Amino acid sequence: MSESMPTAASAPPPPVNGMRTFFQVLVNTMIANVTTSFLWFALTFWVYLETRSVLATGIVGGAYMLLLAVLAIPFGTIVDRHRKYRVMMFASVVSLTAFAVAGALYLVFPEATLLDLGGPMFWVFAGVVLFGAVIENMRNIALSTTVTLLVPVEKHANANGMVGTVQGLAFVVTSVFSGLAIGLLGMGWTLVIAIVLTALALLHLGTLRIPEAEPRVEAGPHGETRKPAVDLRGSVAAIKAAPGLFALIIFSTFNNLIGGVYMALMDPYGLELFAVEWWGVVLGISATGFIIGGLVVARFGLGSNPIRTMLLVVMGMGLLGALFTIREWWLLYAAGIWVYMLLVPVVEASEQTVIQKVVPFRRQGRVFGVAQAFESAAAPITSFLIAPIAQFVVIPYMASDAGQATWGWLLGGGSTRGIALIFLFSGLVMIVLSLAAFGTRSYRLLTAEYREAAPGSEGEGAGEGEPESEAASP
Repeated sequence: MSESMPTAASAPPPPVNGMRTFFQVLVNTMIANVTTSFLWFALTFWVYLETRSVLATGIVGGAYMLLLAVLAIPFGTIVDRHRKYRVMMFASVVSLTAFAVAGALYLVFPEATLLDLGGPMFWVFAGVVLFGAVIENMRNIALSTTVTLLVPVEKHANANGMVGTVQGLAFVVTSVFSGLAIGLLGMGWTLVIAIVLTALALLHLGTLRIPEAEPRVEAGPHGETRKPAVDLRGSVAAIKAAPGLFALIIFSTFNNLIGGVYMALMDPYGLELFAVEWWGVVLGISATGFIIGGLVVARFGLGSNPIRTMLLVVMGMGLLGALFTIREWWLLYAAGIWVYMLLVPVVEASEQTVIQKVVPFRRQGRVFGVAQAFESAAAPITSFLIAPIAQFVVIPYMASDAGQATWGWLLGGGSTRGIALIFLFSGLVMIVLSLAAFGTRSYRLLTAEYREAAPGSEGEGAGEGEPESEAASP
């Protein structure tokens, strides 16, 4: 560990009303996440129902994750360089502006033009909605750092579980109402709802205050000060300071590898089994697993070794992904999604808890940004790869006599057996990767680092200590 890392003695405790402030910020973030997820889910449903193109939904979903991966590191730098409240306000204003522009485009152009995949307006319209949704993730990085800023260290795992619960609640609400909005109201009124909710979230945020000193400007090797727009050097230095931390980020991407497959294929599979209104309801009900998983973490924590917990859960996700479409049964599919949602908060909370303990507060935004970049990049890679393979190769193959003769004994019959075959193999790959991770040197190093880290070493909290010297940094 670097000498510049704060010790437990030098780190001031969270403010007296820190937990209350954290709860208020958490509720506001839930409102914002509900809004962006509502519109993004609705856009995906709308595009598939109007075009019936797996390729289109794969590209739209993959583009979202790819843009998130590209912007995550700049987002992390912004979070570290500015007060967290300012970051949240900025993200809310940009999201509101983007959704308002999308609403104007919908008024100006007919739906047929906006749904023409070969025309420019489809990509402009989807891109504006996408940008408004992506910018909201800057708030999520800031929220992760406010756990260190406002919550006592012994409660970090529990607070991260609460974050998972709120995200799950947002998913429940948006899954149900996105499907209902598209099915009953159409895309126009869906945009109106999203704009109004975004404005309300911004107004609510204006009533909150987060106690935090102005972040200090870091000093360079020769004493000069600078505020780079993208501090990749500081991000890399913070990751290198904790042995095995980079491996943790790689481990956490395992979930996103299969997440990219789900991004491209889960909605098309579900929309073949259910009407759009019911598919939204199914997603909403299954997402209660997300809430329960977060509550379990909030109540019981993650055990003595969150890294081991994370890998075991990822293995379970792989087994689940291989089996939950083994037959074209709607109940099996819905139950499988519910269990998957139950496990996601455990993976997310495990990664966040380790980073909050082994990384100094002043650099946590950049480390969370790097982690988000890697995890987000995994999903679009698999999404972009899987969508055309599914559309043009696997689905036609499984609809043929040869495909049924080869795989029918395992996957049964039905119109979705091509997607089921992809889910089967992607789940098996994730199990193998997780098993291999247990045998790595990085796993052992990071486990030792987490256990030896002094309580409180992760944050200088609201006080923000001495300026950091890059020369002294790891």
